[in-house]
Amino acid sequence: MNANVLARSGRGRARRAANGSTAEGAARAGLTARGVIYLLVGILALQIAFGTGEHEADRGGALAELSDKPFGAVLLWALGAGLVGMALWRLSEALFGVTGKDGHTAKKRLPAAARCVFYAFVAYSVLAFAAGSGGSGSSDQQSRDVTSRVMEVPAGQWIVGLVGAGIVVAGVVIAVQALRRSYHKKLKLGELSPRARRLVDVTGVGGGAARGIVFAAAGAFAVRAAVDYQPDKAKGLDDTLRSFADTPLGPWLLVCVAAGLVLFGVFSFALARWRRV
Repeated sequence: MNANVLARSGRGRARRAANGSTAEGAARAGLTARGVIYLLVGILALQIAFGTGEHEADRGGALAELSDKPFGAVLLWALGAGLVGMALWRLSEALFGVTGKDGHTAKKRLPAAARCVFYAFVAYSVLAFAAGSGGSGSSDQQSRDVTSRVMEVPAGQWIVGLVGAGIVVAGVVIAVQALRRSYHKKLKLGELSPRARRLVDVTGVGGGAARGIVFAAAGAFAVRAAVDYQPDKAKGLDDTLRSFADTPLGPWLLVCVAAGLVLFGVFSFALARWRRV
């Protein structure tokens, strides 16, 4: 058996493993972990809206909230492991293709690669926090620090502005796809009872729209920071959420967005149960 045959055989086995039960388990664990984070961030944002919040409404605040619970350390390690699973699932999609039509095209695989990098970073920050290394600091300070460093490089102001505009566009796309219920294409709809389908649609539409609004708002703050050449105007998740309370609608807009993030957490749990992987 020559080297080419062996290589093809090895790639075939890797592809089958990526599309098998191991990848499915990693995907479902990752979606569950994502749901926990969004659920906690949404609850923290609701507490802020009602003036009772003790933690920041971002990933760091969610981890701090989780660590205060009984068996908090175990929960943090489990959450980190789930996010590692999410990163590995996205890596398998980048390498071997995404489920669904045109799944093997670069248009589908490149976003999967980007998601892999993102979730690998999130998993690292959660595991570092669980290990006591403080791996998940304030999202607001992180955003300001990164913006400041990028603005120091040549054309940094343009880079920040373009990235911010890209985040705005991503937020709009996320919200529109949620409103159009595009997630139906990824679900095992035949396994959903009428009641489960209503739950998925309420959480998918409301949660996805809220998530898109938060993305778009954060991107808009980055664009403003670039235009004004003031890195401190960039906002992380916590400051972005708090900014909704400064609108004419007051804290009630924050309540609506925060409730939407809670819904997205529940929607992630639904995806962990019924998504096609």
